[in-house]
Amino acid sequence: MKIVSGTKGSSASPKEKAAFGWELIMDLYDCDSGSISNEKKIQHFAKELCKMLDMKPYGEPLTAYFGENSENGRGYSLVQFIETSSITGHFSESNRAAYINLFSSRSYDPDQAEKFTRSYFSAKRMSSRFIIRR
Repeated sequence: MKIVSGTKGSSASPKEKAAFGWELIMDLYDCDSGSISNEKKIQHFAKELCKMLDMKPYGEPLTAYFGENSENGRGYSLVQFIETSSITGHFSESNRAAYINLFSSRSYDPDQAEKFTRSYFSAKRMSSRFIIRR
């Protein structure tokens, strides 16, 4: 995971406690087709991620199917509001890829979120970036 911070270096510092928020950007590749093309599984993912990270969801996950006329863009999109911000995702069926962002003004363990997400969608490859927003 690449860590991007407003301060020099990537190690934790007291200044990070004053950060506005933490954002994890995950790009998952070679995912299980059945998981990324199933609306109920995508909604379940959002609920389980909230539980695992002890984040309070605000309402139910919102999902919509987009891009029916676009080979690369066809798939579900996800928004799960949480008390401290949101989880968003876009799922490309033809590319077997998922693009997920987790932003929160409350700190969380990005490694735990990454491992859970990769496992949930059975991604063979993944790249991620963790950004501390100030």
